Amino acid sequence: MKKLITIFIMSTTIFAANAQTNADNPLLKKWEGPYGGVPAFDAYKVSDFKPAIEFAIQEKLSEIDAIANNSKTPTFDNTIAALELSGKTISKIFTVYGIYRSNLSSPEFNKIDTEMSPKLSAFNDKINQNRKLFARIETLYNAKESKKLTSEQQRLIWLYYTRLVREGAKLDDATKSKVSTINQELASLFTKFSQNLLAEEHNQYVALTTEADFAGLPNEVKNAAIAEAKTRKLDVLGCVANTRSSIEPFLTFSTRRDLREKAFDIFVKRGDNGNANDNNATLVKILQLRQEKAKLLGFPTFAHWNLSNKMAKDPQKTLDLMESVWEPAVAKVKEDVAEMQKIVDAEGGKFKIEPWDYRYYAEKVRKAKYDLDQNEVKQYLQLEKLREGMFWVAGELFDLNFKQITNVPVYHPDVRVWEVSNKVTGKLVGLWYFDPYARAGKRSGAWMNSYREQQKLDGDVLTIVSNNCNFIKGADNEPILISWEDASTLFHEFGHALHGLCSNVTYPTLAGTAVARDYVEFPSQLLEHWLATPEVLNKFALHYKTNEPLPKTLVERIERAGNFGEGFATVETISSSLIDMKLHLTTETIDPHKFEKETLDKLHMPSEIVMRHRIPQFGHIFSSDGYAAGYYSYLWADAINADAYEAFTEGKGPYDKEIAKRLYETVFSVGNTIDQEKAYENFRGRAPKSDALMRARNFPIKK
Repeated sequence: MKKLITIFIMSTTIFAANAQTNADNPLLKKWEGPYGGVPAFDAYKVSDFKPAIEFAIQEKLSEIDAIANNSKTPTFDNTIAALELSGKTISKIFTVYGIYRSNLSSPEFNKIDTEMSPKLSAFNDKINQNRKLFARIETLYNAKESKKLTSEQQRLIWLYYTRLVREGAKLDDATKSKVSTINQELASLFTKFSQNLLAEEHNQYVALTTEADFAGLPNEVKNAAIAEAKTRKLDVLGCVANTRSSIEPFLTFSTRRDLREKAFDIFVKRGDNGNANDNNATLVKILQLRQEKAKLLGFPTFAHWNLSNKMAKDPQKTLDLMESVWEPAVAKVKEDVAEMQKIVDAEGGKFKIEPWDYRYYAEKVRKAKYDLDQNEVKQYLQLEKLREGMFWVAGELFDLNFKQITNVPVYHPDVRVWEVSNKVTGKLVGLWYFDPYARAGKRSGAWMNSYREQQKLDGDVLTIVSNNCNFIKGADNEPILISWEDASTLFHEFGHALHGLCSNVTYPTLAGTAVARDYVEFPSQLLEHWLATPEVLNKFALHYKTNEPLPKTLVERIERAGNFGEGFATVETISSSLIDMKLHLTTETIDPHKFEKETLDKLHMPSEIVMRHRIPQFGHIFSSDGYAAGYYSYLWADAINADAYEAFTEGKGPYDKEIAKRLYETVFSVGNTIDQEKAYENFRGRAPKSDALMRARNFPIKK
C-alpha cells in the first residue's frame, strides 16, 4: 500500500497552492464524522460546485498521469489498484452533484449543470483516451502472469480493458477527437432534455376549482391535491401535478371524464408542446450523434454498440423476447377492454374506451370480477408500515438490521437515515438514506443511488445507499397511504438498495449494483415478490385506523386478482422498450411523431393504451446513455427474476433460509466480480428459462 501512496505524492504537491485557495470549499473536504465519514449536506452551496469540480478534475487527471507515466513495469498494484484508489475527491463531488441534479434542482443549479456537463464529458474522455494508461492496462490484460492473480483481480483487469476498448482506446487520434466532441455535445443535450422534462412536469398542472372537480377521489388523493395547490400558492381548491405519482391516481379514481382527459393530455405531451421545453429537436440530434459515434467505434448501430457489454449482446435477442410476450399481452388487453366497454355501455356512456378511461374502468372491472377495490386495499398500505416490512424481509433473507439515526446531516428535512448492520454478528454494513416525498426541484419516479461503494482495498469501507420516491404527503399528521403498484415499486427500489448493502467485494469498481444493465434490475424485481407474502401482509399491512391486518378474505381476493392488469402493464412497458430498440437500430434521421405512429401501427398497439414513456419524454433513454437501447432490460431481468423466484416456491417457500443464503452468496454479495450468466447459474444450477416469465404473467407458453 505504501508503494501506491507514493504514486500520488507528485500530484498532491502540484495542487498544494490551489488547495489553499479552495480550503474553504466544503465539497473539497473529506467526509468527516461517523461511519467512515458522511456527506456534509448542511455545509454545501450550489456556488461551491463549479470551483470544486474544476479543481477535482485537475487533481484526478494528475493522478492518472502519474499512473500512466510510471516508469516501472505495469503491475496490478501500480496500475489497476492505483486507478481504484484515484479520484476520491471527484467521486465524492459527483455524489453530491447527482443528488442536487435529481432532488434539489433549481435555476441556479441548472445553469451550472449546463456549463459543466460537456466539461465532465471531456474529462472522462481524457482518461478513456489516454494512450499510455491504456498501454499499461493492455499489457496486464495480455500478460501470462495475470492468470496467477485472484479471480476478482482478473475480472477487474478484464473490465478496465474492455471498457476502454469499447470507448475507443484503440482508435487513432483524429477519430478519438471526433468521439470526444460527440460525447461533449451529447452531454449538453442530455442535460437540456432533462431540464426541459423537469420544467414541463413542474410548470403544468390541472386546476381543481370546484368541489365537483374532486368527484370520486379518495380522501388521501383529494388531500394531496389540496396540499399541492397550497404549496404552489394557487388560488384554487386543489391541483393535480404533472407527475406520474399525481396523475395516475387521478386517472384511476376521478369520475370527471373531462378532467381525466385534461390530466392525461398534459402528462403524455410532456416535452412535446412546441414550446421552449419541446424535446423533439433535441432527441433527434441525440440519435444522430449516437449513430455517428457507433459508426466511429466500429458498430453498425448504436444498439449494437450499447449491447456489446450487456448479457443480451445481440439486439435481435431482445426483440425476440419482447415480441414473444407482446402478442399474448395484446390479446389480454383486448379481453380486458371488452369487459370495460360492457360497463360503459351498461352505464349509458356513448363513447369508446380511450386511454384516459383505461385505469378508471379497469378498477370497475377489478371490483366486479374479483370483488377487489383498490381503495379498500389502500387503507392497509401505510408507507411507514411497509418500510418496516421491507426491513423485516431484509432481516429474514440477509440478516440485516436497521436502526434510525439522527447524527448525520441530510440535504432536505424529508430525508431520514438508518444504520444497517448484521443482526447476527453486529457488524456495521452501511447507511440507508430515505427520501420518500415529491417536491419542486425533484425529478419524478423512484430510484436508488449509491453515495459510496463498499470496498476493502482502502480499508473496510462501508457503503452508503439511498432510495428516493415521489409519494404525495397529503394532510399533516396523517399516514401516507399508497397503492399496491406503488408498494411494489417501494420494494423494487429497496431491492436495488439491498444489492448495494449486501456487497462484499474488494474493489469499488466491482461493488454492488455495478453489473450489466440488463442484470441490475433482476435483484430489485425479485424483491417485489415478498410484498405479497402472508408474513408481510399479516405483520405490516395494517389498517391505518384500526391497526388490524389485512383480512384473510381480502388477501385471497388480492391473490385471485394477482394477474389482473398484467396485459396493460406489459403492453405499456414493452411498447416503450420496442420503440427504444428500434430507434437505436435505425441509421436514418427520424421524425419522432411519424416514427412513433408507424412503429406502433405495425405492432398493432391497442388504441386504448399509450406507451409508458412517449419519445419526447423518455428520460430513461435521452437523459443519458444509461438505458438507451436498454429499456428492454426490465423485461430481460424479469425473465431471470421469475425463474429465480421459482427456486423459492420449489423449495420451502419465500423464506427458505438455504435458498436465501445461496441468493446472497451468488447474487447479492458478488457485484461484478463474476460474469453475470455464471453468477446466475451458480444460484440456480442452470441458465434461466423464460417459461417462468410466461407463467408469472399468466400468458400461454408456446411449445
